[in-house]
Amino acid sequence: MTKIAYLANALGAKSSVESDAEISDITHDSRQAQAGTIFVAIRGTTMDGHRFIDDVMRRGAAGIISELDPPANFSGTWLTVTDARKALAKAAAVINDDPSHELDLVGITGTNGKTTTTYLCQALAEAAGHKAAMLTTVEYRIGEKFQPAVRTTPEASDTNRFLKEAVDAGCSMAAMEASSQAIDLHRCDWLRFRVAVFANLTRDHLDYHETMENYFDAKKKLFDGRIGEAPASSVINIDDEWGAKLAAELQANGQKVVTTSMSKPGSDLVAENIEVSLLRGTSFTLKTPDRDRQIISPLVGKPHVYNMLAATAVALELGYDLDSIVEGLKTCVGAPGRFERVPHQGDFAVVVDYAHSDDALLNTLKTARDLTTGRIITVFGCGGDRDKTKRAPMGQVAGENSDIVVITSDNPRTEDPVKIIEEIETGIRKTGTEYSVVPDRRDAIFKAIGLAKPGDVVLIAGKGHENYQIIGSDKFDFDDRKVATEAIDALRERAS
Repeated sequence: MTKIAYLANALGAKSSVESDAEISDITHDSRQAQAGTIFVAIRGTTMDGHRFIDDVMRRGAAGIISELDPPANFSGTWLTVTDARKALAKAAAVINDDPSHELDLVGITGTNGKTTTTYLCQALAEAAGHKAAMLTTVEYRIGEKFQPAVRTTPEASDTNRFLKEAVDAGCSMAAMEASSQAIDLHRCDWLRFRVAVFANLTRDHLDYHETMENYFDAKKKLFDGRIGEAPASSVINIDDEWGAKLAAELQANGQKVVTTSMSKPGSDLVAENIEVSLLRGTSFTLKTPDRDRQIISPLVGKPHVYNMLAATAVALELGYDLDSIVEGLKTCVGAPGRFERVPHQGDFAVVVDYAHSDDALLNTLKTARDLTTGRIITVFGCGGDRDKTKRAPMGQVAGENSDIVVITSDNPRTEDPVKIIEEIETGIRKTGTEYSVVPDRRDAIFKAIGLAKPGDVVLIAGKGHENYQIIGSDKFDFDDRKVATEAIDALRERAS
């Protein structure tokens, strides 16, 4: 329990009243407010938390944190701060007894590969005998206990509460995805990262960041100390141009950097002799400063080699034995919906992948091309109310690297699906590749699988692990993997 006076001092806040009251929790969500909770009123782009102050006080909240001064008729405890989001992060750490200090916390950022790398880090910790937790786009997990994820990187109050639960459950390590928006919105402030990972940076989220430079700068905050302590070490993929830039800047500032690469012999960890099979997975020679080892993994595709290099570097930084790392990589199947094969007895392959940017789609299509002598039939769309600048480039990438493309809806949200598809078409028309438009995603998947011939790969891209589709403001059950299985079964029935 934290006394309000102590919290006010930690935040440098102006308090409306002197109080010895104790705080047991903190939230920005009025629905979570109860006795002992302090509520942070945040003015967002669509909602102002100040609207709910009367409600949270009726629920017994211990007080309010706000950038505004208290209303004249407010009689409770009110802490006035200069930045409510920063205050939320610091107060969450204080109230939960700085749980990140009790863990080997790993933060992973990058446009692509965050989720799989997080799964790998957790798997390598467990292979080394450590109980571990993770926060991912797919799920939040503490040991064997898990729940579906609400967002990629939770608000600071939820993250610190989760990390405290992980400490209490006996975890010694935790890995989490750190999205650029989350970093920019101070959700990762005041977390002590033992290791931070930079995977890559490609075009995405420019609806929020506007420029690639802003996007890079948001991610850079995870490494350079602007959100609290700088990590003890940083693992960086220097095959990525932005990663090479970041590594050079951090090294110039005297920070410890561990570099990974598939092509640069001077890197700390290098992957060579890479072989990929749709049936057998991926193998490569891992070169470390101490010794070389042969890696065999069920993960499919060269992009996963970068994920494995990053997770291996993290594990070595945390002191894990290389033998346990090799065994952990051998058994970890990664995150669901990342180049995930839909099992069936047919003579063509169906793969579901989360690729939802032009670079991610390109990597996935390159992997598929390496694994088949047949055609690639790609089904994809673009999300509504999200970065529009990637739609035409995704169409062009799909056309240049597929034999047949079926353009459909992703999560259109409040946008017109037909308008989104028209923007994708401006890119694919440049390629001359055969394509069709099927706005209903279920119909599109059935159409693509119906076109498959022996040796082909049907790639269903964009939604990956998601088991829903958002149309307007409604959320419907929809899982690409299940729909693909239904389409395969229907095809088999017609053939018999």
